[in-house]
Amino acid sequence: MNLTIIGTGYVGLVSGTCFAEMGNNVTCIDIDSKKIEGLKNGIIPIYEPGLESIVKQNIKNKTLHFSTDLKDSLKKCDIAFIAVGTPMGQDGSADLKYVLQVAKEIGEYMTSSLIVVDKSTVPVGTADKVKATIQKELDNRNIDLSFDVVSNPEFLKEGDAISDFMKPDRVVIGSNSEEATKIMRQLYKPFFRVTTDRVIAMDVRSAEMTKYVANAMLATKISFMNEIANICEIIGADVNKVRIGIGSDSRIGYSFIYPGSGYGGSCFPKDVKALQRTAQEHGYSPKLIEAVEEVNDKQKLVIANKIIEKYGTDLKGKTFAIWGLSFKPGTDDMREAPAIYIIKKLTEMGAKIHAYDPKAMDEAKHFYLKDVKNIEYFSSKYETLKNSDAMILLTEWKEFRSPDFEELKLQLKEPIIFDGRNQYNDELMKGRGFEYYQIGKKTI
Repeated sequence: MNLTIIGTGYVGLVSGTCFAEMGNNVTCIDIDSKKIEGLKNGIIPIYEPGLESIVKQNIKNKTLHFSTDLKDSLKKCDIAFIAVGTPMGQDGSADLKYVLQVAKEIGEYMTSSLIVVDKSTVPVGTADKVKATIQKELDNRNIDLSFDVVSNPEFLKEGDAISDFMKPDRVVIGSNSEEATKIMRQLYKPFFRVTTDRVIAMDVRSAEMTKYVANAMLATKISFMNEIANICEIIGADVNKVRIGIGSDSRIGYSFIYPGSGYGGSCFPKDVKALQRTAQEHGYSPKLIEAVEEVNDKQKLVIANKIIEKYGTDLKGKTFAIWGLSFKPGTDDMREAPAIYIIKKLTEMGAKIHAYDPKAMDEAKHFYLKDVKNIEYFSSKYETLKNSDAMILLTEWKEFRSPDFEELKLQLKEPIIFDGRNQYNDELMKGRGFEYYQIGKKTI
C-alpha cells in the first residue's frame, strides 16, 4: 500500500519505518526541512535500538521516503497517518492544534478517496473533529471525495519499539466503516504470521479511550507499588519481598510493580492528566486517577529527601555522582524524568552534580538541564565518582547492574549509594561495606 505518515517524531518514524519494512511504499512528512534532510541521509533524530539500520535499509530499498511536501504525497496515497505531537496544555488537556492543522491540510490537498488514521494519542471525540475539519475543507473546494477517519493508537515501549511494532501483542482499530476496517486489517496482516486474532476492531471512541486507559492502568500500578513501598519503609517491611509475594499471584503478575523514583516519559504523565481532564470536562471527578498523579509527583523526590535527611538542607560542598538521566533505560528521552527533579532539588541546595548516562547526556545539556548550574558531565560512570560524596542511581541501565563495587569504594569519598531503582541487594551491599539507601526498605 501507499502510505503517508505525517510527523517524524518517535511514533511517526517508528511506524513509517516498520510499515516500509513489510514492503509498503511509505513517505514520512514533516515541516522541519532540516530534520527531513537529515533523515534522507540516514541521520536519526532520536535514539531507539535497531531503528537506524532499518531506516537506512529501507531508504536503500526505496520503500521509505522523506519529504516536506504533503500535497505531493497525497496524490498517490491509500492511507494517511496523523502522527504529530499532542502536547499537554496548561489545564492538563491534550492540545490538538497540530492534529487539526494536519487534518485541514489533508482536506485541502486530497484528490481521491482516503483513509485518515489518528496514530497520535488523542482524547475521545478527536476523530469527529478531524472528520469535520477535513469535510469543511472539501466543502470549501466544492469537491465530493469519500474518506474515513480511523483510530489506531500505538502501544510502543521506548527502547523496545521496533519489536513492539513488528511483533505486536495487539492492534486496535477503531472505525465506523466496515470497508476501512477491512483495509486496515490487510495492512497489519503481514505482522501476524499465524493468526490475526490480535487485531481488535471496535468503534472509534472506544479505540481512542483504550489508549488512555492502558497508560493510566500501567501508571496506576507504578504509583500503587510506590505507595506500598513508602508504607513498607515506615512499618519495617521490605517492599522487595512484598513485590515477589504479590507478583507470584497470577491475577497480579510482576509487570509494572517495581518500586522506584516514579514514572516519567512522554506518555504516562501526559495521558494521565489528559484522562483526568476529559473526565472533569464531562462532570466526573476521577479520584483514583488524580491520586495516581499525586503519588508520582511526590515519589520523584523520595531519593532527594533521603539525601537531605542524611546531609541536611545545606548541601554546599557536597558532590553527588548521578548514574542515569533518561526516564528509563534504552532511550535518550528525559521528558518528566525523575533525574530532572532530583538534580534541580539538590543543586538548589548547593550541591554539585557529576552526571553520566549512556544516551541522554546531550538531551540534558541542551534542553532539560541546560539552565542548571553546578553540573558536570562525564563519559563513563566511574569518572563521576571521583571526589563525590555518594552515588545516586536513577535509571536502571544494564551497565549499572553489576558494577565494580571495589572501584566505587575506591573513588567515592565514602561508600554511600542512594538507589532509586532498587538494583542491588541490601544485605550484599552491607557485606561489601556500603551504606545503602533504597526505596521501600528502611536503612539500618
